[in-house]
Amino acid sequence: MGEEKQVRGRRGIQPFIEIMDCTLRDGEQTSGVSFLPHEKLVIARMLLKDLNVDRIEVASARVSEGEKEAVKMICRYAKQIDMLEKVEVLGFVDGKLSIDWIADCGGQVINLLAKGSLRHCTQQLHKKPEEHVEEIKRSIDYATSRGISVNLYLEDWSNGMKDSPDYVYFMMDELRDTAVKRFMLPDTLGIMNPLQVIEFFRKMIKRYPEKHFDFHAHNDYDLAVSNSLAAVLSGAKGLHVTVNGLGERCGNAPMSSVQVILKDQFQAKTSINEEKLNDISRLVEGYSCIAVAPNQPIVGENVFTQVAGVHADGDNKSNLYCNDLVPERFGRKREYALGKTSGNANIARNLQELGLELTEEQTRKVTKRITELGDRKEIVTREDLPFIVSDVLKHTTPEDKVKLVSYMVSSAYGLKPIACVKVEINGRQFEGDSTGDGQYDAFVKALRKIYKDALDRTFPILANYAVTIPPGGRTDALVQTVITWRNGDNIFRTRGLDADQTAAAIKATIKMLNMIEEDK
Repeated sequence: MGEEKQVRGRRGIQPFIEIMDCTLRDGEQTSGVSFLPHEKLVIARMLLKDLNVDRIEVASARVSEGEKEAVKMICRYAKQIDMLEKVEVLGFVDGKLSIDWIADCGGQVINLLAKGSLRHCTQQLHKKPEEHVEEIKRSIDYATSRGISVNLYLEDWSNGMKDSPDYVYFMMDELRDTAVKRFMLPDTLGIMNPLQVIEFFRKMIKRYPEKHFDFHAHNDYDLAVSNSLAAVLSGAKGLHVTVNGLGERCGNAPMSSVQVILKDQFQAKTSINEEKLNDISRLVEGYSCIAVAPNQPIVGENVFTQVAGVHADGDNKSNLYCNDLVPERFGRKREYALGKTSGNANIARNLQELGLELTEEQTRKVTKRITELGDRKEIVTREDLPFIVSDVLKHTTPEDKVKLVSYMVSSAYGLKPIACVKVEINGRQFEGDSTGDGQYDAFVKALRKIYKDALDRTFPILANYAVTIPPGGRTDALVQTVITWRNGDNIFRTRGLDADQTAAAIKATIKMLNMIEEDK
């Protein structure tokens, strides 16, 4: 894979860019992230088989026995599917130790970590460049003798090019004729901008045109994706990424963003199966316990959700608010959020998806209810919609004989909740108040008092009370209260839907009273 690949397409010659995923090595350096061996194996299998990445870096050598077990498991699996050459392990210039460790795991590729800046060489290793190079050469020779392929990291290369370019060139001059297959150039501290990446990469490629260069970006200035694109524009043949941008400090370049920018903005070719980008994101999110931001491009929860009604209207008219990042491309679907800015177009799209047909007037009523809910809470889900439709169309008719004019419920520490209620029954208004064991209990007792004292009528007995969130809904949007009543020998249920649990129960109660009036 070291040789340059190009693909002829409708736009002419298109470069092929190798993608190496570092989630299991560099991504695991995210604070608080530590994958279990079986988790590493599951992630590796998805990266290799489903995502079809070109290479995966799965560990650092000599870290722990648990790490060794994970590498052995991954290498065994990769060998079974004839992909062992795609599994790489970070190793160190430590004589034979890292190489033997990798060989003992069944690995065939070492990513040898060398120093790419003079400061790192002299101040961290306390060695002269000539000493460091000789040690690197011995490691390369030993790895080759053991049948292990070598790629070479020039750690802190970005600072090396800024502060000590002669050192970088010395290293390359000394190592260009060795068995190193790929030279991997990291922006270890995430200090570069795209213009610097272009400048430094072009210098490297001009001096060493026959070599395969990878770029390894860090995101300290939020430029990892931009810098990765700049590297490709300047001749890089490979990029390093992580799922969800995991990595030390601010993380690495996220695979999903790099993939779509390469394809859409540069017309480059990769091996990545885009339909699985969301699946691998969810898997790593679960194992890492690092949540993906809802607005994270491509894989965020909300990125294919239109909120504004004007956008839904535009999508109904030749997809005016769509770009090349269509959700189906990534195994997802576009959604139209329901809230105070939804408008009729959003409601209509969601009703269509659910197979619900409403008249224009019915849609207007449903839209009004969703707008009211949106003013009070964040968002209403599509799963909530059938409940809202039922609530609006079946139970809010102008012929209601019992209407709730106003009410007040309150609670205070150390005191029983109080309710004051005003209702209109068959055109006459009545008021009542009471205390209770809870806000809703106080409300019902106030109603009972009205029915007993003012109307000399019995009030149905509450037989059961259940509060649920509509399936697939959100706790901050809707609560459904289902109350079972007993009125003599008759048992029936009513439902109320609201963002507030007490308000939902009150709605169910008023519906019950209207049903009784209808029977009378």
